[in-house]
Amino acid sequence: MTSIRHTGIVVTDIEKSIQFYNRYFGFEVRKDMVESGKYIDNFCSLDNVKVRTVKMALENGDMIELLDFVSHPERNKTKKINHIGCSHMALTVENLDELYNMMKDNDVFFNCEPQFSPDGQAKATFCKDPDGTFLELVEILT
Repeated sequence: MTSIRHTGIVVTDIEKSIQFYNRYFGFEVRKDMVESGKYIDNFCSLDNVKVRTVKMALENGDMIELLDFVSHPERNKTKKINHIGCSHMALTVENLDELYNMMKDNDVFFNCEPQFSPDGQAKATFCKDPDGTFLELVEILT
C-alpha cells in the first residue's frame, strides 16, 4: 500500500454536507459527478444505481468522498460509536476550543467538550456531521 486514498461518507443532504465539511474543516470540492451504469452497479453490488459523488480535498491532498445514493436512499441516521465497521474519522485541527465553540453555536452535536488526552499531548472531542457520522477532532499540543 502507498497511501489511504479517501474516506467515503454516505449522506442524505449532499449540499448541507458539502457546506459542513468546507466551513469547519476547509475541504474544497474537486470533482462532482453523477455515476450510473454497469460499472457502479457491479462496484456497489446493487442494481440500477444512481449516486452523486462529490470528492473534496484539502490542500495537502487528503480527500473525502461524499456519496448521495439517489436511487437507493438510506434514511436511518441512528449510529452508535460501537457499531461494527468503520466507527469514525479522525481529523487533526488547529485551535480546537475555537472550532468547538463555533460549531456548538451552530448546533453541531458533540459527545463532550474538548478534553486533554491522558498523556497531555493532545486535546480531543467527538462530534457528528449532519448525518450522524462520528468525527474525532484532535488538536496536537506538543
